[in-house]
Amino acid sequence: MRSGVRTSPATMIAVVTLCAFTLILGYLNKARCAVAPFDDDGRSTAFDAIKDSSVCYSDIQFLWLGRDINNHVFPYLDGAITSNGVLTGGTVEYPVLSGVLMWLGAIPSHTDAEFLLWSALLLAPFGLLTAWMLGRLAGRAAFLWSAGPPLVMYAFHNWELPVVAAAVGAVFVMASRLPLRTRAVLASVLLAIGFCLKLYPGAFVLPLAAYVVYEGGRGRWDFRGGLAVLGAAAATVVAINLPFALGGYEGWRASFVFQSLRQADITTNSIWYWGVRHFYITDSMTADDYEHAEASFQNTVDILSPLLVFAAFGLALILGLRRARLDGMYPWIAVSGSMLCGFLLFHKVHSPQYTLWLVPFFVLLRVPWGVVVAYLVADLSMGIGVFKYFAALAAGSDATTEQFFVEVGVWGRACLLVVLFFLFARARLRFDGAPTTSPPPAPEIESTPASATS
Repeated sequence: MRSGVRTSPATMIAVVTLCAFTLILGYLNKARCAVAPFDDDGRSTAFDAIKDSSVCYSDIQFLWLGRDINNHVFPYLDGAITSNGVLTGGTVEYPVLSGVLMWLGAIPSHTDAEFLLWSALLLAPFGLLTAWMLGRLAGRAAFLWSAGPPLVMYAFHNWELPVVAAAVGAVFVMASRLPLRTRAVLASVLLAIGFCLKLYPGAFVLPLAAYVVYEGGRGRWDFRGGLAVLGAAAATVVAINLPFALGGYEGWRASFVFQSLRQADITTNSIWYWGVRHFYITDSMTADDYEHAEASFQNTVDILSPLLVFAAFGLALILGLRRARLDGMYPWIAVSGSMLCGFLLFHKVHSPQYTLWLVPFFVLLRVPWGVVVAYLVADLSMGIGVFKYFAALAAGSDATTEQFFVEVGVWGRACLLVVLFFLFARARLRFDGAPTTSPPPAPEIESTPASATS
């Protein structure tokens, strides 16, 4: 895989500069909820009053309290989880590297506003790095990352920018001129680091290993190379997690247990809550019947959600094999995109900021721009509508209009994820040379035609 376009210096400057401007807008949007006065815990009194109605809520500001972040406690070492899923001590609900980022952002902070600011300063370089890599790889298509609505809405909603940078970094490394096994192992390490930030890039190690097994289209198998990719990823995950597991096993374990215990409720924005739940819950139920039906619904989701996610992963990998038989090269980026669509569709939680995970695939893969725009419109309907919906419910007012926009977002995204799953599976890359701002090098033996690259 030798991939990249001849991106002009002017385009690169524009991509990165525009990204910086968009990140500033993203911060200013969230900072509307983080203003004086503050209570004794350093919580802005405006946060609870306007976070939903003004659509300025962020998990960063919210989690200033409740995870000992405001007390500057290093995460996981003295934490745990109760039998009903409540985190205690310094444990947070994210993988260890995200927890460390949260702790770093809190070091100079004394209020939730300062925590938001320092966290934004910590996260912003990852957004700029992602813009730079996408610009080098895909040229002007990278403007979708730098200037798209998702970056304004979600750049500082949660700690997503580092994990996106890790996933894109793996693609960037694979587009380099290093020997195949070397760049594949380095890419797998980056994907493993992404796993230790937000899990999802770990799934991409499988199609990457398959790509190496096919040995970049040389027509012979390289199983040892594929095993090296898997081994490097596993070793990286163990090396990062082991110190936390040894230092505070219960606190480290609690972050995973929390996610497994999380229910598909009104905050998860998933097809499970807005679709399947209606088959279990009716307005005429008694309190006891409701409790039993809710438990049955959650048990069903706990079983079906992972089964369907893994089934989607398997289907994506199989579609990749079909492409590989035709092209002589396993389309690992395309398959990774399809796997992500399957995860977003069937996982019991579909948080708004997950759209940032998907945008790089819109940049890297040739899918119709009309589908991309439709997805972003549905995402805006969800990203704005859900907070307006919460505000209407809290105020006790009629939430019919707000609910309509939420359902447009939920079902619009779901339908388009099905479409994107299959579009990604057969999509070609938007780029076809080595990542450079100068003329591309002469072809190498390992190179393949652009039509066979993915």
